[in-house]
Amino acid sequence: MARSQSIYQPYSYEFYQKFNTDAYSTKTRLHTSLKPFFVDDSLLMRSYDSIINYGSNASNKDILYRKLFNEHQIDIKGANSTFYADLLPDFNVGRDFSQKRNTYLSSIGLQIGGTVSNKFYYNVTGYLNRAQVPDYISTYIRQVGIVPGMAYAGTFNNKPNAYGWDYITAIASYTPVKFLNITAGRDKTFIGDGYRSLLLSDYSSPYPFFKLTANLGNVKYMAMWANFADPAGTSDHFNNRSKWGVFHYLDWNVNNRLSIGFFDSVIWGNVDDNGYKHGFDFSYINPVIFLRPVEAANGSPDNALIGFTSKYKLTDGITAYGQFSLDEFQAKEFFSNTGSVRNKFGYQFGIRGANLFSVKNLNYLLETNTVRPFTYSERATILNYSANSEPLAHPWGANFREVVALLNYSYKRFDLMGEVDYGHYGLDINGANYGKDIFLPYTKPVQQNNNNIAQGLTTNMVYLQGKIGYVLNPKYNLRLELGGIYRTEKNSAFNDKTSMLTFGVRSSFRQIYTDLASYKTH
Repeated sequence: MARSQSIYQPYSYEFYQKFNTDAYSTKTRLHTSLKPFFVDDSLLMRSYDSIINYGSNASNKDILYRKLFNEHQIDIKGANSTFYADLLPDFNVGRDFSQKRNTYLSSIGLQIGGTVSNKFYYNVTGYLNRAQVPDYISTYIRQVGIVPGMAYAGTFNNKPNAYGWDYITAIASYTPVKFLNITAGRDKTFIGDGYRSLLLSDYSSPYPFFKLTANLGNVKYMAMWANFADPAGTSDHFNNRSKWGVFHYLDWNVNNRLSIGFFDSVIWGNVDDNGYKHGFDFSYINPVIFLRPVEAANGSPDNALIGFTSKYKLTDGITAYGQFSLDEFQAKEFFSNTGSVRNKFGYQFGIRGANLFSVKNLNYLLETNTVRPFTYSERATILNYSANSEPLAHPWGANFREVVALLNYSYKRFDLMGEVDYGHYGLDINGANYGKDIFLPYTKPVQQNNNNIAQGLTTNMVYLQGKIGYVLNPKYNLRLELGGIYRTEKNSAFNDKTSMLTFGVRSSFRQIYTDLASYKTH
């Protein structure tokens, strides 16, 4: 039975918001800011059972019905272990009316997973993907080389906006004692209570990692070591270098309402710009120390980022939360308000909750994010805060303000979602570094002082999205889905518009972000 197993539930905002009632109740004290969750004997199990087993009925003996609507396609339960496997169709077709062009996604996936006793869980999921995407996504792919948040993009059949890629995640999770979990694999980690994270998000491609998570009641602590691809070299001739990252996060539930979190990370290159190989730095292997003192003791050769999180449950239906990320700080310039290139930070404020207007399962989020120019960039490309050519934090990089609102409603097998996103940011122009592209070294800025949000090619974006889904099988999120996107992105150089409808049969827990800002000027 799932209640006795430590299950690692892949993270996506759309799925996790269904936990809001229990996770953000003033009667509970869950550690909500570190994701993915482990669903075991926690207060999440009741919600998880009702979602993942919806429609199950022991009296229903029709195997075809059960396999289509309630069970894994292969579902074996032994005395001390379980095993499941599913073929995962993920297809949709669409029409971009602004460009008068058809779009589609053609993916076929396979997942296998299971448990051994109540301590070991594993899952391997892979997709083969082909797609024809709208213009704004194609522009992003051409500039970055990556399908957003997934993998290297290859073109095929010489078709416009047509790409192919693979997407693979794999994890093995072991809980030897109730307060310690050991997880290794290739996946993503999200830190925060919001839709976005300014510390570590689920946006970039999956990466190999080793993670220790200690749950000591009111304190939860994570230490993670990861390896990242870094193909986006702009200052050297080395291709496809890798880099290392180590991340620490401590979340303290002060009481049922208030939580405070502390974060730090260090990024360093496996090979530097001069071709010297550093390899893994064993001074970062101690899992129980915060890294900034160690990094400073090493003469600051690497890229350190620190941050803070907090949340406060005002009522059962309203939780306020926030984040602060600090990449670099010089007090003299900060307090004299010179807009120094060396003051690199970002902040987030938001509210979220469940059962809006007393409507059961009507969940909401309202959030604003601000990141100053040059944040997450470094002296050399290999040191910046990125993985596989994409940001490790907010997908827009730096030099922006954002306001985003989301509504989600679930009724029986129906899921409805709406999003409104407004962005105000500055793109780099005329070969000058105005601070949005985190892959450009901050040592060559357009100016040392008087740097402001949205400097450069000032751009405004409006993004609207709506989706209606009908869940056929909750075990692997098989659903029919109708969606629509309206997006405008305007500045003095271009005025892009996208209006499109899509319909498909989807089967995935992966979060696919399409609310993206331009990465560079066109």
